[in-house]
Amino acid sequence: MYGVPSEVGDPIHQQFTDAELRAIVGVAGMADRVVAAHCHGKPGIMAALNAGVHTIEYGIYLYEECAAAMRETGAILVPTRTIIQEILDSRAAPPYAQAKLEALADRHAQAVALAREAGVTVAMGTDLALTGIKLPAPWGRNGRELALLTALGFSSLAVIEAATANGPATLGPQAPRSGQLAAGYDAGLLVLDVNPLTDMTVFTKPQDITGVWKAGRRVKGVPSDR
Repeated sequence: MYGVPSEVGDPIHQQFTDAELRAIVGVAGMADRVVAAHCHGKPGIMAALNAGVHTIEYGIYLYEECAAAMRETGAILVPTRTIIQEILDSRAAPPYAQAKLEALADRHAQAVALAREAGVTVAMGTDLALTGIKLPAPWGRNGRELALLTALGFSSLAVIEAATANGPATLGPQAPRSGQLAAGYDAGLLVLDVNPLTDMTVFTKPQDITGVWKAGRRVKGVPSDR
């Protein structure tokens, strides 16, 4: 559960005890909440799943046993591939963290591909946290995740499902009624001038996103935008 920025922790190590994890999940459940676990190593992944965690974030050292447990429990993998690629590209991390990231990036790609092949439910996530398009891993490049998942072997439709219908499911009972074109759901829509089934990079190009509706209200593409 230790992240790459930790100067002393090994990402493979489990950070919380089994009892602590069960307590976290239990208390969250009392409020109709589910728990997301930031897990890199197999020990942490398995402990989190055994405790009833709902989503695994990253899952870098996810192996067949982990994938089988995720299928059995219905847990969702949120790979957050974007943050890894953004920091690799920008080399913005301190040297010790950059070395960690470079060592595990390929392993993460293998883990996500394995999860796909094993039928684990995957939802899009990016782990982006900065404001400022010139900064590494900023808000505004969230759409990169779709092309990165496609590069790991996901079909275009599977990637779109991960970014839409599967996203709300990560919140369990608190899930908003969004991400699907269905009766009773919020009408959130994108209009693109490039077919995403043939070019997933369209989601990284604001100029190709010609219309956006949020909860039935058009927020991009109205006359004042032109």
